[in-house]
Amino acid sequence: MVAAGAADREGGFPLAGNYIQNRPCKGDGSDPAELQVKISPREIISKVTSCSFQKVKQDGNTVEAQVECQFPAGPLVGNVFFTVRPDGTISFVDRDQNYRVILYRCSNQDAATSG
Repeated sequence: MVAAGAADREGGFPLAGNYIQNRPCKGDGSDPAELQVKISPREIISKVTSCSFQKVKQDGNTVEAQVECQFPAGPLVGNVFFTVRPDGTISFVDRDQNYRVILYRCSNQDAATSG
C-alpha cells in the first residue's frame, strides 16, 4: 500500500475535490452543508466527521483507503472504497457495506461555496 502523502507527491490524488452526496452539486450556495464532502490527499471532511487517510491503494478505477475517523465516542479505524464510475461520479462504501453514497464532484467555482 502507498501512503496518501506519497500518492500526492506522485502526481496528485485522484479523488481530491469537493463533492455533494447523492445528488449533483448546484454550486449556487444552496447545497446543504450536511451533504458536502471535501477530499484532500490527507483526509475526508464532512459534517459528520473528519477521517485521515492512513494507507491508500489504487487499482484501476478503485481506491481502497484505511482511514481513522474522529467521533465523540473516540476514534474509529476502518477501510473504505471509492470507485470512479463511467459517468464521473464516485461510489463510496465502507468495508462492511453499512454506509453507501454516490459523490458528485463540484466544479472549482462550486468548491468556493462549499465547506
